[in-house]
Amino acid sequence: MDYLSQTFSALADPTRRAILARLATGAATVGDLAEPFDMSLPAVSRHLKVLTEAGLIERHTEAQWRRCELRGEGMRAAAEWIEFYRKFWEGQLDRLDAFLKRTAPEPTKGKSRARRKP
Repeated sequence: MDYLSQTFSALADPTRRAILARLATGAATVGDLAEPFDMSLPAVSRHLKVLTEAGLIERHTEAQWRRCELRGEGMRAAAEWIEFYRKFWEGQLDRLDAFLKRTAPEPTKGKSRARRKP
């Protein structure tokens, strides 16, 4: 799987997004990350493995603790991809807006548009 697909695949899971949101506040141990979830530690570790392989987090061992932290550069490829398409669609919408303004019918002046019943 290419790097961008791997990143989006990792981000597709709500549990992994919640883990990333928690890590945005600072580094945490695997136990701290597992605490809010109703799943086993091995299940959380599998989520962490996916995030690590996607380059979104970094894991290291300090004494007996396994700590995780965000890797900002892991999100860079996805952010650049999204930014490219954001600019593309904004440009398309700007062109559509300009077209609609150019082709809009001129408003009629001084004539009432109210129709009378026969």
